Amino acid sequence: MNETTKEGYFFSQPHQPFFILAITNAVVMMLIFALSYKGIFTLTIDNLTFHTYSLIFFLFSNAFSGFLFTTFPRFNQTKVIERQFYTTIFFANALGATLFIAGAFTSTIGIVLGMLITLISQLFTVKKLYEIYTTGMAADKSDSFWILSAFGFGLLGNALFILSLFYPSLQSVAINISFYMFIIFLAFSVGQRMIPFFSHSFAQKDPRFVKVVFGLFLLTSIFSSSGFRVGEIIVDLLLAGYMFYEFRRWELHPLQSPPILWVLHLALFWLPTAFFISALSLSAEIFLETSFYFLNIHLLAIGFLTTVLIGFGTRVILGHSGQPPHGDSIATKIFYFIQLVVVLRALFSINVAFGWGLNFLFDISFTAWLVLFLFWGGRYFKTLVYGTKL
Repeated sequence: MNETTKEGYFFSQPHQPFFILAITNAVVMMLIFALSYKGIFTLTIDNLTFHTYSLIFFLFSNAFSGFLFTTFPRFNQTKVIERQFYTTIFFANALGATLFIAGAFTSTIGIVLGMLITLISQLFTVKKLYEIYTTGMAADKSDSFWILSAFGFGLLGNALFILSLFYPSLQSVAINISFYMFIIFLAFSVGQRMIPFFSHSFAQKDPRFVKVVFGLFLLTSIFSSSGFRVGEIIVDLLLAGYMFYEFRRWELHPLQSPPILWVLHLALFWLPTAFFISALSLSAEIFLETSFYFLNIHLLAIGFLTTVLIGFGTRVILGHSGQPPHGDSIATKIFYFIQLVVVLRALFSINVAFGWGLNFLFDISFTAWLVLFLFWGGRYFKTLVYGTKL
């Protein structure tokens, strides 16, 4: 590969620049949040808004946008997305993140500008995906419909986040819509389509499955926003039982699968597990009059979302650079390490709930997060930027 080709490779496929941007944001945004949380410096925005918005719209949204810019045209059997379009979206997203960070240290004006640019970029992303959905020749577009619906809720959540800067009462609604209805439902919609396909599972899915999960996600989002804990507990139990039953029917055989597959199976089963533990922790909060400090959210965000992101991401990076999508020993260690990050963050929440005073668990858990993304990004950096074979 000559130098000219190397220089032009980075933007040759949509997932490459977006994955790099997502990894960079995962490290930078978490580092800023952690240092602010520890009181080392003060931001112009509250920590909760900074933390949730930055990870949802600057990490996970970029990663899944890059993935879908590559795969969504294939889902719908239409032409690939033009390079000029996805590079423009990439630079807009990078600018939005930069202004958001600058504003967090200087002025809310920068924060609002960064969020507005991100919202406009997201609007054009949804418009492009909608064009693909409507013009594609695929016979079955049901999965594409749900993916597009999730992006629609992402637009709503993003707009509500901006409004919540001026009307703080909207913060809870903005967070829950962006988290459950956008990024978790988006990852679920992609996963329930792709993971059985990768696993060569021929089990017939329940045709109502995604519809029912969508409805239950909407309910848990509403109940969480309104503080109706009993309703949230009931819906979490329904989600846990229904999804676990359905996933078992798919005959995925995770224990007999290679690492590049079992990590996706593990991510999938984190969904019912996280909702079941969520019901238990919320019940304990009521009876013990304590707080498990967002345990349920982090089990979903790290256990399911981060595991499926790195599992899919690793497969896409290898497969689209002309290499076998094989989880070698280093990739396998990364997959295991994600689970360690989950456990460490869960221990911090339990520590808060029972007042153990082990505050160093926060330092360890956020450091583990940084190590995870630095190592994963470092492992595949040259492949993403130059197409270098491992």
